[in-house]
Amino acid sequence: MHVFVTGGTGTIGSAVVAELLGNGHTVLALARSDGSAQALERAGAKVLRGELADLDVLRSGAAQCDGVLSLAFGRDYSSPDALAHAIAEESAAVAALGQELIGSDRPIVTVSGTPWVPGRASTEADPLPTDGPVGGRGRSVTALLDLASRGLRSMAVRMPRTVHNEGQGGFAGLLVDAARRTGVAGYPGDGTQRWPAVHALDAAVLFRLVLESAPAGTSWHAVGDEGDAVRDIATVIGRRLGLPVEEVPQEDFGPFGPIFAMDQPASSAHTRNALGWQPAHSSLLKDLENIQP
Repeated sequence: MHVFVTGGTGTIGSAVVAELLGNGHTVLALARSDGSAQALERAGAKVLRGELADLDVLRSGAAQCDGVLSLAFGRDYSSPDALAHAIAEESAAVAALGQELIGSDRPIVTVSGTPWVPGRASTEADPLPTDGPVGGRGRSVTALLDLASRGLRSMAVRMPRTVHNEGQGGFAGLLVDAARRTGVAGYPGDGTQRWPAVHALDAAVLFRLVLESAPAGTSWHAVGDEGDAVRDIATVIGRRLGLPVEEVPQEDFGPFGPIFAMDQPASSAHTRNALGWQPAHSSLLKDLENIQP
């Protein structure tokens, strides 16, 4: 399969590109900079230059390929406005890609976060939130899945709060960045809230499986660890960096503060049973041992 990939140089995307190329697929990847283009070419992908906001470029990429993986997302989460802009940009891109594929019966896989459900681990059957700081993302993914009735095989892979590799990435990575910046390995709330996690290399396998074989209109959970206590995450970070571990106000984490403070475990039991996906790489707490002081 010739696959168009956006976000192909990120923590998830670089692993996905390698997984596709290593399993007989070819890749056309969007690149917005010379550095990204060079990294993709070194990996073995062909490059389509453009920004995520260049909808005509996205449509062109989708038209050239047998399937699409939409993984790109903005990198600025410093304020509520910046986060809202990143979600709006992603939503427009996903809508353009979906519209391009209507009637083609080709697959498109997009990405979102696992939902949170009070009192239990969320499952693949739970709806995405459509309000709150990331509600726009839930609405755009739901709209793409609804297009399955119009002749395309649209699917969503829901990612946990931390997608990690070599001690970097995701919400845990943001805690590491904050610890280096402030001198404290901080966590919001009492630290008993749980975040799900997955190794990037395991997530990449799931994206390939979904692209190859998942039914239209379905959602899947790329969850390796159902839920690690945030205080346990901060404890490893503090030990690796030689910093004190303390509760800090959730406001210190900007627009992600309310999300950081939530208990949000997630299950991938259905995904594992239906697709035969079995995570094989390090858990988050073990991977965080790779943090360098």
